[in-house]
Amino acid sequence: MSPALRSGRTAAQLVLMEPPATVGAKPGGQIARLSLQFNPSTLQLQKTNEWRRSPSRMAEESALPEFVGSGPRTLSLEVFLDATATHDNSVEQAVEKLLKACVPTPASLGRKKPASPWVRFEWGTARTTSFYGVVTSVAATYTLFDVDGKPLRATCALSIEEASTDVPGQNPTSGARTARSTHTVVAGDTLAMLAWREYGDASAWREIAEANGIDDPMALAPGTELVVPALRGAGAEEEA
Repeated sequence: MSPALRSGRTAAQLVLMEPPATVGAKPGGQIARLSLQFNPSTLQLQKTNEWRRSPSRMAEESALPEFVGSGPRTLSLEVFLDATATHDNSVEQAVEKLLKACVPTPASLGRKKPASPWVRFEWGTARTTSFYGVVTSVAATYTLFDVDGKPLRATCALSIEEASTDVPGQNPTSGARTARSTHTVVAGDTLAMLAWREYGDASAWREIAEANGIDDPMALAPGTELVVPALRGAGAEEEA
């Protein structure tokens, strides 16, 4: 039993799921669940923005940046594996589960749309680090071996990139204020960034502010769940 479980602490887990069958759908059924033997000592969460500048030879200072879009969250962590107490194959079995996240699933191959599994890192009540994503890299380093060459200890570096399940331009009803999707705020988020990602128009942030009763668009607390409404009048424009 892992130290995390012996001490009564919540064990971190990595869930592998069937990739969505269609664009915009949520992931399918669970393929595998890996309960981490040891909880991570550190988690690195990164989110980036993309800005564009048009240089001007006449400008005395650099040109003003133009916001292009918000990049996905990226979660990096190390998974420590140890079988020195049991001398079994659990280290290699765990590594094999992690490697499965980097190859197309049989079901996706059957649909002739190859895709690797979607994953979700889960650890208790943590929200900013728990999201649907895809594994972009797995690097396993074996550091101890049994007399027969069987790996007994390994450290696996894992990188997960956020995969959104929201689909822009969803045929909303004209004038409707119902939710098209929801979004959990992470550090660095702004309503303008969210409006750009959802509608392709950063100036539409007022729609989100109004739907959520937000008076100060710059004061967004991480972990807050926002309703992303359908744009008013969008349905009428599509039918025209």
